[in-house]
This record gives sequence, C-alpha cells and structure tokens, in this order.
Amino acid sequence: MNVLIVEDEELSAERLQNLIRNIDPSTRVLGIIPSVFETIAYLQNKDNTQPDLIFLDIHLEDDNGFKILESEGLMTPVIFATAYDDYLLRAFKVHSIDYLLKPINPLELQASLNKFRRIRASGGPPAEEIMHSPEKYKDRFLVSAGTRMFTFKTSEIAYFTIEERATFMRLYDGRHFAVEYSLEKLSQMLDPAEFFRINRTMLLSLHAIREMHAMSAGKLKIDLNPAAAQETYVSSERMTEFKNWLGK
Repeated sequence: MNVLIVEDEELSAERLQNLIRNIDPSTRVLGIIPSVFETIAYLQNKDNTQPDLIFLDIHLEDDNGFKILESEGLMTPVIFATAYDDYLLRAFKVHSIDYLLKPINPLELQASLNKFRRIRASGGPPAEEIMHSPEKYKDRFLVSAGTRMFTFKTSEIAYFTIEERATFMRLYDGRHFAVEYSLEKLSQMLDPAEFFRINRTMLLSLHAIREMHAMSAGKLKIDLNPAAAQETYVSSERMTEFKNWLGK
C-alpha cells in the first residue's frame, strides 16, 4: 500500500511515518509534503506514483488541508491526523476514513489502517464511494451503575459532559451515567447531524437545546433540557461552525 503524508511539522511527520512502518513494514511512504500547493501538484502529476491513502493534517504551512479535497478530480481516501478537534463535523461531511488527534495513539492508527484495508479487501467501494458513502453511527450505549447494567438508545441522550476528568452522559429523564469514551471519540462515533461539541467539556444533542441567548462580547448561552449543572456557553472558536450546524 502506498501512502502520502501531508504534514508541515517535521517531528510529527517523522513520528507518523515511523508508526506506520512499525505497524506494517510493507507500507510504502511515498513522501512527506508540507503544503496544500505542493500536495495538489504532486497528485495532479500523473508521472508520480499515486497514493492509495493520504494522511492529512488540517493546518498546513500555506492553507487549510480541506482545500486538497476540494480540488477537482482528487478523490484519494483520507485519514485526518491533526491536533485540532474543531473540524470533526466538516471531516464527517467528506466521510474520511478516520479522524486521529495528535499525539496519535498507535492502537487507534492501527485500527484506522485496518478499517481502510477491510474496505479494499472487500472488493470496494472505490475511492469516490469511500469518501462519500454513509457512515454507520453508534445507536446505543451499555452503561453500569454498581452491579446493575443498562442499555440506552442514542436518541435518549441529551448531552455528554466532562466532570472531574471523567465522561458522563445525561439522559432526557435526568439520569446520568459514566461512559468509557472521551468526547473526542464520541464525536467520531455519533451522527454529526445530531450531536455537536460546543466546547471542551460538552457534546450535546440538537434536541437538548431549549433556548439560546446572545450575550455581550459575542458569546452564546444555551439553556438545555434537562438543565446542566452550570451555565452553558458555545466556545468562541466553535461559534461559526455551531451556527452552520444549526442552520443546515
């Protein structure tokens, strides 16, 4: 398998390359490219060996990595490898293979590569279908409380929060349970049309929003159902994407 690494941080690129080679020494890394312009030029040059898979950072030295995917005729499957979780919703819209957060966990990287290989080994779909096929999102959770265990549909969950370094889910009926996933992982597992991470400590369902209030300094306060333990605000860096999510 031929892969291309698009990354402008030299140490991050070298670490990713080493991780890939440790997982599968037969994987050929065609190169490390630091910019959008150079990547597009490489992919459009038919004399170059074309990658089966691209590892793509988002903030590159000259532009946003999504510009590569928007280029005409470039349909190579992508695994995002980035330090930013702000682009999860946009990444799901292009239906990338996976979205890995730095520092990249070797086990998560291996799972992403295995996922891509399973798609290829099944005889398809072709690259353009990988990039645009529907995702299968998690539709139920198994949780425990003492010796008892419960299962809940995703539609019963109002939001997820971080409390004292643990992740909890709050149901519409007010009950809450600890879950084993981080908010980053939950953002990948849940339908982005239904759930949005509004700040570093909360991932909420669209249907949990009761009212919204525009505050001074451009802040947006959200009243939730059920009510949260503390006042809830959309972080400034997620404001534009949140409004786009609400209005799509």
